[in-house]
Amino acid sequence: MLDGIIHCCVSKEEAYKILWHCHGSDYGGRFGGERTATKVLQSGFYLPILFKDFREFVRRYDSCQRAGNLPHGHDMPLQGILEIELFNVWGMDFMGPFPPSYLNTYIYVAVDYVSKLVEAVASPTNDTRVVMKFLQKNTFSGFGVLRTLINDGGTHFCNKQLDFMLNRYGVCHKVATPYQQHTNGQA
Repeated sequence: MLDGIIHCCVSKEEAYKILWHCHGSDYGGRFGGERTATKVLQSGFYLPILFKDFREFVRRYDSCQRAGNLPHGHDMPLQGILEIELFNVWGMDFMGPFPPSYLNTYIYVAVDYVSKLVEAVASPTNDTRVVMKFLQKNTFSGFGVLRTLINDGGTHFCNKQLDFMLNRYGVCHKVATPYQQHTNGQA
């Protein structure tokens, strides 16, 4: 009895059959030493020298020798995917100046990161008032309060007025790095 579970002790010939089944031959894949040993123990079998038997089994097993050493046991874990909802994260920026058209020389562009929806407004200036008016009129009233706003470090985005408004609504303001425009690649 090991860990309160009754295990069946088997002979060496039977051990190789058990290792072959627990190693993944029935599943189309091959499991590593620790996982195979766990599967053997979970199956209710006990092999006196399980890990030594498994090393010998792998040495004899032709496809394990051909596969070689596949290093993945101690890799750094992958980062989880950031889950965002529709209209929660927006990238915004000004384009221009362009030749005047009805006194407008700039275009203010906002892009939703999930749906890729583009909202654009022509404007005579590129200042904070345009940004705040756009957020209240087009974004907040049309799509709800966003969670994150991403833009470049322009003075029309980084100032006390806009920070106060974003804090009041609970919006996280992220600034893209100046020499890597692709950080805010959506806008």
